[in-house]
Amino acid sequence: MLPAQPELLALLLASVFFVAFAYASVGHGGASGYLAVLSFFGLAPALMAPGALCLNLLVAGTSFTLYWRAGHFVWRLLWPFLVTSVPFAFLGGLTQVSPRAYLLLLGVVLLFAAYRLLSSAPSPQQESLLHLPPLWIALATGAGLGYLSGLVGVGGGIFLSPLMILLKWADAKRTAAASAAFIWVNSAAGLYGQLLRKTVDWHALLWLAVVAFAGGLAGSYLGARRLRGLWLRRILGVVLLLATVKLLRMAL
Repeated sequence: MLPAQPELLALLLASVFFVAFAYASVGHGGASGYLAVLSFFGLAPALMAPGALCLNLLVAGTSFTLYWRAGHFVWRLLWPFLVTSVPFAFLGGLTQVSPRAYLLLLGVVLLFAAYRLLSSAPSPQQESLLHLPPLWIALATGAGLGYLSGLVGVGGGIFLSPLMILLKWADAKRTAAASAAFIWVNSAAGLYGQLLRKTVDWHALLWLAVVAFAGGLAGSYLGARRLRGLWLRRILGVVLLLATVKLLRMAL
């Protein structure tokens, strides 16, 4: 799983640290970023999703803890999405897709993630908790995001966050806290489904987990208490765009 050359190994670990730091600063686990990095280093598509979900669990859990301790978590904003997302994330993880279809779907996911990271963040004056979503909309949204999360190997926060902000369901801090919890639960369900039909190189993953935890801890602390991290989001967006181009070329 890991490159044999010391220079490539150092570059991979640094990339995972940066992804974890940047994503955790906005309450995300970083699965789409890990998938982009792993694709750069030639990891087989069949092994990418479980590895990304494992790192997602670690970083999203760290991010949620710090946002929750900072007082940004609102349970009543989150629970309707979780009711349907968890079983559908498990079903998505069980779904078998061809390597070409997986690469195409992953490319679309990364492209959307890059768009959201590169788009302008709302100003603090625009961020306000205006209304909670209707129950049926939250349930339907959770089901769709959960299934896609389990299928591709992401936590779903990259889709939930912009919906919450654009539809004025929550401000940026509460969105980050809710997304981190949403990502963790869906990553666990999706990983369970993935592991029923795949194996993971746990020894190699340990090295990635160490640097991901360090990056996630630093990023979530700064995001919850110090900064907005807009410039990190935009740099990461460029990386995702490059990864999308590579994935689509491989698929086509």
